[in-house]
Amino acid sequence: MQTIILAAGLGRRLGNLTSHNTKCMIEVNGVKLIDRLLEQLSRHNLQRIIIVIGYEGEKLRRYILENHHLDIPIEFVENPVYDKTNNIYSLWLTKELFAEDNTLLVESDLIVDDSIFDLILNSPDKNVALVDKYASWMDGTMVRINNEQNIETFIPKKAFKYSEIDTYYKTINIYKFNREFIRQIYLPFLDAYIQSMGNNEYYEQVLRILTLIDSYNLKALPLSGEKWYEIDDIQDLHIAEALFAPAEEKLKKFQQSYGGYWRYPSVIDFCYLVNPYFPKAQMLDELKSNFEILVRNYPSGMDINSLLAAKYFGLKKEYVCVGNGAAELIKALMEHVQGKIGMTYPTFEEYPNRCTSEQIIRFQPENADFSYTVEDLMTFFADKELEMLLVVNPDNPSGNFIPQQDILRLYDWCEERNIHLVVDESFVDFAEGYPKNTLLTDKILEERTHLSVMKSISKSYGVPGLRLGILASADTAAITAVKKEVAIWNINSFAEFYMQIFGKYENDYHEACFKFIQERKRFLGNLQKISFLRVIPSQANYFLCEVTDRFSSHELTLQLLEKYNILIKDCATKKGFNGKNYIRIAIRDAADNNRLIQALTTL
Repeated sequence: MQTIILAAGLGRRLGNLTSHNTKCMIEVNGVKLIDRLLEQLSRHNLQRIIIVIGYEGEKLRRYILENHHLDIPIEFVENPVYDKTNNIYSLWLTKELFAEDNTLLVESDLIVDDSIFDLILNSPDKNVALVDKYASWMDGTMVRINNEQNIETFIPKKAFKYSEIDTYYKTINIYKFNREFIRQIYLPFLDAYIQSMGNNEYYEQVLRILTLIDSYNLKALPLSGEKWYEIDDIQDLHIAEALFAPAEEKLKKFQQSYGGYWRYPSVIDFCYLVNPYFPKAQMLDELKSNFEILVRNYPSGMDINSLLAAKYFGLKKEYVCVGNGAAELIKALMEHVQGKIGMTYPTFEEYPNRCTSEQIIRFQPENADFSYTVEDLMTFFADKELEMLLVVNPDNPSGNFIPQQDILRLYDWCEERNIHLVVDESFVDFAEGYPKNTLLTDKILEERTHLSVMKSISKSYGVPGLRLGILASADTAAITAVKKEVAIWNINSFAEFYMQIFGKYENDYHEACFKFIQERKRFLGNLQKISFLRVIPSQANYFLCEVTDRFSSHELTLQLLEKYNILIKDCATKKGFNGKNYIRIAIRDAADNNRLIQALTTL
């Protein structure tokens, strides 16, 4: 068995990183791609390694010869017209060497798990392509395979259809070919294809023709969770560095990205908090069907979107300001406060982050569950001079919940003291008693002009990518002031259209919330069986848990990420926990929740 590595390309999309080096000299976490690849290949019984060089080829040749002293001979083939050809020509230049032995063909801009080479080299199939089930981050050539793992057809970019992605697998650009297949089938077709179509093509086009003639020439070898990434641009490099970083560094990179985890293959996000049961497929299909008109048109301004948000919640338009997520509105609201603000800790840190530490008067429950009542709040703040009192209800991350009648009693207490009460009820639809817990009614707001209600649509409605939230109050002067702080086009057309059509799917939303409450009960029972966790009951879509044995919260977070690609929230660094071992676990659908329980059970 020999290996051919294709490394002649320019790598233009990597900008300055390839201005003086070919792509395989790029470093991922301090290690060059070519160093990692050669080190991986050196562990296998290969007769030789053939590297096709082109752009900055002499520099690459010198680097390899000076830094790699393998027991495996390395030969070089030069593509002198690398800037005018594509990889089909680079492979064609090796044809005499290619035909001499069984061959592992690898592209040099890949980073893969060590186990991937074991997988393909140990495969009993003679001619095999590594493939992975299609995911949204993948680009390039796709294939379809049948039940016998034969590749039935190659699907080039021009033939790609998003309506058929459930049937697609992505080629990883690592192939194993038998010498007989190379000599008798592949190379004759390669010659004919180049003569007919030219040099500026891809070698997989030849495989595509062969599968059209006889789909049994080439087997697919699907991956089952092994990591890999193809590095074509700066963002690819950033993602690859996170995927292949040591556990500590990987976690740090994830935490610093604040989302976007869909870019990372197989990561299950138990960190961010959304409704797993809404929206349903029909609503998503309606959004998809209007994609083109929405992407090609401006959204409406604040006035229309306030009307839509008001319709969404059954409120008067003048009581509502819609935001690009609740975070935009939190910033605008908190920056208007001049006096002291009462807050309960631990809390959602977007609020304290938007005011000065000198403004905050902290109340922290003195019990193991971080639970509190309105009596606790009134007693603690009775002798404090406050301009505003903030209540997150249910609270984040504790899940503590105060019933509606008690919140209204707290309002009366605040009004007597000229304190403005802000209630963030982003998670209230998950609480027992839904849908009767909300403060978002005209009657409640009109009778309480010192009350403002914040609600993130992302969390309970399951659409965080749309970035929607509202602030509601019958204090129209305050709402007008907040509106002046945000841009006239602060939400996009997709978010606007979502609010417009929501009414048709409101019954689906009610069903989703009731279904979620049942799943939370089931999940709680399973979590309580984990010996090293103390689970704090919650009325939100997450559980705060104390890690009591075997691990620190940080160690448990690392273990779940490294071994199972599960991301949870380590709360030890949050204010109010004082470094104690607490984690927050989002509640997802039953299948994902079961996967987490299985991971925790087997640690």
